[in-house]
Order: sequence, then C-alpha cells, then structure tokens
Amino acid sequence: MNELKVIGREHIGHIEFTGIEGGFGKDKKAMLVKDIALIHSTTVSRVNELINRNRKRFKDGLDVIDLKQGDFAIVLNDSGFTQNQINASANIYLLSERGYSKLLKILEDDKAWEVYDQLVDGYFTMRAEAKATQPRIDSAKRLEIMSENAQTRKGTLLYRIAMQTKSETSKQALLAKAAEAITGEMTIPVLLKKEYSATAVAQKLGTTANKVGRTANQIGIKAEQPGQNKYGRWANSKSQHSDKEVPQWLYFDEGVKAIAKAINSAKEAV
Repeated sequence: MNELKVIGREHIGHIEFTGIEGGFGKDKKAMLVKDIALIHSTTVSRVNELINRNRKRFKDGLDVIDLKQGDFAIVLNDSGFTQNQINASANIYLLSERGYSKLLKILEDDKAWEVYDQLVDGYFTMRAEAKATQPRIDSAKRLEIMSENAQTRKGTLLYRIAMQTKSETSKQALLAKAAEAITGEMTIPVLLKKEYSATAVAQKLGTTANKVGRTANQIGIKAEQPGQNKYGRWANSKSQHSDKEVPQWLYFDEGVKAIAKAINSAKEAV
C-alpha cells in the first residue's frame, strides 16, 4: 500500500474538501467520508452506516481504507481531525475513486448525479504525473477529454440502472439515454425478437384487436405477468386515458401464428 499524504484543501467548482494522495496506488487520489458527507448534505454516521451495511462490496485497499485500523495518526491530524473525534469514531473511512463510485449507487440522493462528474473528472482522474508529463495540453483539450469521460461514465451508469428496472418502457428509455450519452444519438436498442401489439396482429390478420385479445385468452398463450414465453411477453405501456403504465401483451411471430390458426379453425368449424 502506498504512503498516504495530505495535499491540502482542494476546490472543484463550489466543492471544497481535503485532498489526499496514495493508499490506493501511486499518486491516486482519495477522499475522506467526512468530506463526502458534507458534499452530499448528510452525516458521517449515515455514510458510515451505508458502507458498513454493504461492507462486503467495498474491498480493502481497492475501495476503502479504515484509517482507524492502521498507523495513520499524521494523516488524521493533517486532515483536521481532533483527538476527541479520532477516539470517538469507530471507523474513519477513506475512499478511492472506485469506492466513491460504489457509494454513489447506494446514496440515492439528488446530489449524487450533480457532483459525480465534477469529482471524478476534476479530482480523481487528474493525476499528478499527467500534469508533470503533459504540461502543454491546453485547457480546451483538457475540458474536451473530461467531458467525453464524464459522458461515458454517465452512459455506463444509465445502462446499469436500465438493466435493474422492471418496467420495459423505462428500460428502453434509459438505454436510449445511455446511447445518447456515449454516441450523441438517442437510439433505441434493437429487440432480439420482432414484437407486435394486438392492433398490429389484427391488421396482419384482417380482424380486430379485441378479437385477437379474446382469442389469445381462449387458447391460453399468455404467460403469467410479468413473464414471457415463445408466444410473446408482458410489457408496460402508457395508458390512453392517463399517465399510468398498464400491462400489455406483445406477440412474437409464434404468437401471431397461434392466433391465425385459432381464428381459421373457428371459421372452418362454422
């Protein structure tokens, strides 16, 4: 583990905090939980509680260092801690960029999105060696690189959120936003299977959407909500009469064939 050193007060926009290097690698930046709590307008105890509750997700030496568990007296004193604060604290956590990113996922506050890009691109990723070896990078180019990095990280986070949502409509919207953040174009991902609404099936078969729905219920091809089968899947769509989302059965090609076969069989039986 690299030696920790306090590099003084850092300022990113309106955010002020204690800058710390080392611990997680040469010249890698780190941040104290007490500063993170101030930035997110919460308490140190709440942030510590969130970390402790999810402790198995924070890896020692990669995501987090507990300054109470080692010989970090100089770092603690230089960081503005009083001896009483040190003695009274069960944990004094220091987070790496990776650890802070994990914490953002569980903070769930409005401040998280607001400060993420500023801290990651303006503090964590501005390595000391980059300043020393590339002094001629002009400010415009640096801002361009920071902006691209921020958009990529934003797209990645949106993708992860989309993969965890149960609403198909919300998932598609979030995936489109993720694509826009990374590529600059809002593109809806292509679905693996072609899907048809009851209205679309009715148009293909020359009947009505109501009849398509009744037939599907009669022959029992719909899966239990919110699942899917070879005939189709359940999705959420906006109601015509309100802003609420309602469940809608979408038909795969196998479902269209089953409806067509059932309607034809009914005609032949007459």
